[in-house]
Amino acid sequence: MVPRPEQGLVVVTGATGFVGRHLVPALAAAGWRVRAALRRPAPVPGAHERVVVGEVGPRTDWGPALEGAAAVVHLAGLAAAPRGRAGEARCRAVNALGTERLAGEAGRAGVACLVFLSTVKVHGETSGGPLREDAPVRPEGPYALSKWEAEERLRAAAPSGLRTVVLRPPLVYGPGVKGAFRALLAAVARGVPLPLATVRNRRSLVAAANLAEAVRRCLERSEAAGPYLVGDGRPWSTPELVERLAGGMGRRARLFPCAPGLLRKLLRGAGLGGVASALLDDLEVDDTRLRRELGWRPVVESGRALVETGAWYREARRRSSS
Repeated sequence: MVPRPEQGLVVVTGATGFVGRHLVPALAAAGWRVRAALRRPAPVPGAHERVVVGEVGPRTDWGPALEGAAAVVHLAGLAAAPRGRAGEARCRAVNALGTERLAGEAGRAGVACLVFLSTVKVHGETSGGPLREDAPVRPEGPYALSKWEAEERLRAAAPSGLRTVVLRPPLVYGPGVKGAFRALLAAVARGVPLPLATVRNRRSLVAAANLAEAVRRCLERSEAAGPYLVGDGRPWSTPELVERLAGGMGRRARLFPCAPGLLRKLLRGAGLGGVASALLDDLEVDDTRLRRELGWRPVVESGRALVETGAWYREARRRSSS
């Protein structure tokens, strides 16, 4: 095997998170020396170095983590916070002010490139068709608002000489996935009947492996400027998604029909308006710009990646019960 050329030292924040655990080995395999910047000591498979920086925020000391670094990938962030002003302030401090602080220190340390993981939700929770990067900005809730503010602060305050690239992914999935997607996996695995058979929405997703490849392209292509939307290349309806996941588990999806309007009303009545939107509404991205400018292509086909995610969950469930 021909060895990969050495790319330099890249600092990855949020390396112990779901996306980080896919990205770190991918960057190492591509020839990067990976330094994981951590809140607390923890193992990071694939990382060459680990540095504890503590909590991310407007006063984080990034100096030891950035020493000698050529690039930074900023994944660390707060996806959920307590409701109310305290939660909003916390989300802003970590996601927006923490990103601004990192960019400032990276510039002073001589870092050449910073890739920031934002979210498609800066464009809102739904779409009326495939979203492009110039679509109106309509962030809802503390998370999306703080990510948008982080983008704005990067544009306004990034030091001269620091190339910043923003990626806006939709829902990221793959082995190790957590949150709402894992809850859906659990429901499918348990054979829970789901009232989704008549849903006809269009949701873009991105496999963690495909997102990792997009990050790599942004790091290694000097013309990368962003922002870039990124997805697997085709949208899925919720029933199609469930069927693929069930197929990976070796079982049939248990879907039955329910009028989407009635289902939405029932979910909202139960205080699950966000779940209703995720299951029923369209949120579709057009990643043409990323493909055209950086030559990016998915490294794994989305249907296969969904089946593999289902198979991973089946095996993880088996191991946990044995």
